[in-house]
Amino acid sequence: MVRSLWTAATGMIAQQNNVDTIANNIANVNTVGYKTETNEFKSLLYQTLQTRTTTANGAQKPISAQVGLGTRNASITSQFTQGAFLESESNTSFAIGGQGFFAVQGEGGNIYYTRNGEFNWSLTQNGIALTDSQGQPVLNTNGQPITLGNQYIANRLQVNAEGQILYPDAQNNPQPINVSIGLFQFLNPKGLNKEGDSLYTVSAASGPAMNEATNANLEKSVIRQGYLEGSNVQVADEMVNLIVAQRAYELNSKAITTTDDMMNTAVGVKR
Repeated sequence: MVRSLWTAATGMIAQQNNVDTIANNIANVNTVGYKTETNEFKSLLYQTLQTRTTTANGAQKPISAQVGLGTRNASITSQFTQGAFLESESNTSFAIGGQGFFAVQGEGGNIYYTRNGEFNWSLTQNGIALTDSQGQPVLNTNGQPITLGNQYIANRLQVNAEGQILYPDAQNNPQPINVSIGLFQFLNPKGLNKEGDSLYTVSAASGPAMNEATNANLEKSVIRQGYLEGSNVQVADEMVNLIVAQRAYELNSKAITTTDDMMNTAVGVKR
């Protein structure tokens, strides 16, 4: 009976982590570029109750006698499905249609990847630079920060679906200026490390970043200026998942109280 105490305890711990994940999804329902996360579970070790493989008559048993010892969280997986496009009044708002990621350069030269295209033009000593909301420079197709000279006026810059930055010529027709926003893909985006602020870093599980501009085998993403990609969290699904997790937690709690009652009954028999 003591075995059931520990087994139910593992269930309660696992469901608590599940509720934490669901709560994080709900908290980020309005976070730009956020990807919903799901908890995955796996069973723990099994204990063999009967090692004999034959019956008393010597016949082979078709099924052994084993009991499970609980569960634990196997992984928390991000679901990289497309979020809804939300219209924005800013001309530095960009949404990605497809599998691509923007790249930004953090402190120490570290490269981060994100689906959050809420960018800004920031002043530099020699002109302007495209940065994220934290001031980190956005990278171009060559993996370099996007910086433009002081001859460019920020509110006149445009970006087409291929990510090319355009500027109007003398006839006021937008023309490419040979600078494009970089887009990158991964063999396994679910393997990316989550760093907070809707940022991800490369891991051994994700594989290296693949540049859409130089890899002809990739299906190209598109950029929509004037839009942001909303969170792909489905509130109705999360509420259902929350109810299921709560019921599972209560069931494991009930198993603990039942085991406690059974042990008290066993002690009372001796008395």
